[in-house]
Amino acid sequence: MSGIYVSQELRRLRETAGQVANSVAAPQAAAVDEQRIWPEKSLRALGEAGLLALHVPEDLGGHGQGMLALALLTETLGQACSSTALCYGMHCVGTAAIAAKPTDYHRERYLAPIAAGKHLTTLSLSEPGSGAHFYLPSTEMHIDDEAFRVRGTKHFVTNGGHADSYVVSTVASDAALGEFSCLLVDADTQGLRWEGEWNGLGMRGNTAITMQMDDAQVPRRNLLGEEGDQVWYVFEIIAPYFLVAMAGTYLGIAQAALDYAIQHLRTRIVSLNGEPLATADVLQHRVGQLWSRVEAARQLLYSAAHAGDTGSPTALHSIFSCKAEVSDVAVQVVNEAMTLCGGLAYRENDLLARLLRDVRASHVMAPTTDMLRIWTGRALLGQSLI
Repeated sequence: MSGIYVSQELRRLRETAGQVANSVAAPQAAAVDEQRIWPEKSLRALGEAGLLALHVPEDLGGHGQGMLALALLTETLGQACSSTALCYGMHCVGTAAIAAKPTDYHRERYLAPIAAGKHLTTLSLSEPGSGAHFYLPSTEMHIDDEAFRVRGTKHFVTNGGHADSYVVSTVASDAALGEFSCLLVDADTQGLRWEGEWNGLGMRGNTAITMQMDDAQVPRRNLLGEEGDQVWYVFEIIAPYFLVAMAGTYLGIAQAALDYAIQHLRTRIVSLNGEPLATADVLQHRVGQLWSRVEAARQLLYSAAHAGDTGSPTALHSIFSCKAEVSDVAVQVVNEAMTLCGGLAYRENDLLARLLRDVRASHVMAPTTDMLRIWTGRALLGQSLI
């Protein structure tokens, strides 16, 4: 891995993820897509395998891993079921946010159950009209004795209605509370309700529905960090982990598409000469190009994740850039794989058709590819990101 050390423990975790991917996630992937089924079986299997605890500190029974582990595991799951990788990745990002500055209450109430595989968390940041500026919430946090009253709407909440807790970004109604803050909102919170359904082009197993909070009562102890810490959480924890998780997922999709195309070219026989398509020079050339692009994107992702884990000063813009690059590569590879496989791949329920729909979300999900390119440039030029 280009000189990046992968511990035996991390190799074991990746192997375990591969077992879940092959035995549970892959067999149900087509049904998850066709029937828009939230991948409960896969998430349960990941919990039973101890993988929900990827970012939980070791003293609580977790693995204490960082971004490189997240990249490897989401890539592994992404090759089997895109929706499973997405839902798992968002849980991991939420866990990393909770583990960043946990109180004793957070450790006992959230991190310990996550370590036991009994608690699923996720993010709830995007809002109507926020677009790529997901870090500027309008959901209001009001102070009320020992609780916050939260009022607002969140869109596209991955695992919405299935998670046990949600990392919610807010803006304070009172400047004395600090400007932006993050709260942990439990699934059974009074004043929380869900609206709509998710019927997307791709990633159809994700329940990216709308969270409506009408004076939701959230205990003050559910505040993450200090009041006004939301921007710190977003750019130091949430964005880096989220981008690595999504890059891993889309890299897995690209690898699955390339593997499919290679298998097709090896086994598809041309009736005119009795030779497999793999003997054609032009197809050999195109497969070689695609492999090179996938491998280059993989090394960029691993390097960026490693930089994030080691605190490199270039980590943030490396992570921005790797997610943007993986998105470009993944869309191209899946599209080209469909071309290589010809008319058979153009069937409605063919694997490549599903992957093509899934991978298109890579450019759409905030922060968008264009935003990431801008942030990378600003970081390199010493300009403020926002």
